[in-house]
Amino acid sequence: MILAEEPLLRAPHLFIDGSWVEPVAGGSREIHDPADGTIIAVVGEADERDVSNAIAAARTAFAGSSRARIPVAERAALLVRTAELLGEHRDAIARIETLDTGKTLRESHIDIDDVVAVFRYYAQLIATGADRVVDTGDRAVISRIVREPVGVCALIAPWNYPLLQMSWKIAPALAAGCAVVAKPSEVTPLSTIALVRLLEQAGAPPGVVNLVPGAGPTVGTALTDTPEVDLISFTGGATTGAAIAGRAATHLTRVALELGGKNPHIVFADAEPDSAIDAVLTGAFLHSGQVCSAGTRLIVHESIADGFIAELARRAGRIRVGPGIDPASQTGPLISPEHRDRVEAHVAHAVHEGAVLIAGGRRPEDPRTATGSFYLPTILDRCRRDMRIVREETFGPVLTVERFATEAEAVELGNDTSYGLAAGVRTADPARGERMVRALRHGTVWLNDFGPYTPAAEWGGFGRSGIGRELGPGGLAEYQETKHIWHNTAPAVGGWFG
Repeated sequence: MILAEEPLLRAPHLFIDGSWVEPVAGGSREIHDPADGTIIAVVGEADERDVSNAIAAARTAFAGSSRARIPVAERAALLVRTAELLGEHRDAIARIETLDTGKTLRESHIDIDDVVAVFRYYAQLIATGADRVVDTGDRAVISRIVREPVGVCALIAPWNYPLLQMSWKIAPALAAGCAVVAKPSEVTPLSTIALVRLLEQAGAPPGVVNLVPGAGPTVGTALTDTPEVDLISFTGGATTGAAIAGRAATHLTRVALELGGKNPHIVFADAEPDSAIDAVLTGAFLHSGQVCSAGTRLIVHESIADGFIAELARRAGRIRVGPGIDPASQTGPLISPEHRDRVEAHVAHAVHEGAVLIAGGRRPEDPRTATGSFYLPTILDRCRRDMRIVREETFGPVLTVERFATEAEAVELGNDTSYGLAAGVRTADPARGERMVRALRHGTVWLNDFGPYTPAAEWGGFGRSGIGRELGPGGLAEYQETKHIWHNTAPAVGGWFG
């Protein structure tokens, strides 16, 4: 267990009501490095009783005026101090994230920098306030709209960006004044454990932040099927998201769901080729395609398609696949052997349906990758919109290619998906670019770029990509209730009933 001595990961791993505690039933789970299958840590695993204790602690903390409902200045200071601690432990947490998820160290360092930016953004945003006064036309009346914390929040993050996605939830929830119970993925819980230790060091009041690592069917269900939780924020698969929404509906619990996508990257004939090819490669193969906003559908103009795809395949074949901890690696393994098997099955089915394999489509031959969950960057040409590989998330390093002749056809193909998280457009024509970004039904549309985001801009999708938004002012509003206060400064007898 090469992370056993890391102070940020020391046992126990459940954090409830301000204390690190052992699971009630003594459960545990081995955490494996997907690059070679070795055990890197053993983490305590919660069950329903631990979840109940954590929710009760959060409920008590939120109800206590001296605990969760801390002044705005103190909330902002907690977020700033957490950001500072993350910066101080940047290298250690990056190593934890890389060994846990398989992503490269470069990616992990970028993730941590982004997490720091998210905490700082919400510290600044909450300090500015969002109350407003409404003009009623009556000088005697002061009508105010104020925002208050929604209450106890269940925060459930995915395995592909465990630290980043949890920060998108914890930072605005704490900024709003909520109390939280966090559940990282049981596959990649380590960086969230480290984050909660830093939140404790930063001065989070007891019960305001609680952590219950554990399996989705056990811990996730206990968190989402209870009237004691006021909001559920979940990032993950659409099937699980729908099940959570169903359970939440029984209790009329608010939900925020970020459920992935099948994202088109549309390249017109006038696009600058080198930057377009570079963006398509990055959008498809960063973190081995295990990105909800990955540009997995290349939709390219037919007049440039053959040459563009040939160069794309040549460059994809040069991507250095290897352990994320190795600085020479440009992309790492898939999260598990089981997930790699699913990706392989998707590719095999696509070929059976008529797709043409022009790059990858197999495991690498490098001996360093023999015991890990590696799969080469893969490109499938001649794909059709009715193919499963085009319509369903593969969540691996697989790029499908479709061709178009007209702008209208490009829009039709780009919108022909049940998802709507993100899309990209490459063109040198500003007017065409503006028409395209307006016509595409996706939550984020990049024009002559693919992938970047800012904490100040909302993130989320249309259709099966989810409900609600993270980041930006809208991400804070998810964790707030809106209250109207009507203050009559000169009360008088109305005389309605004489």
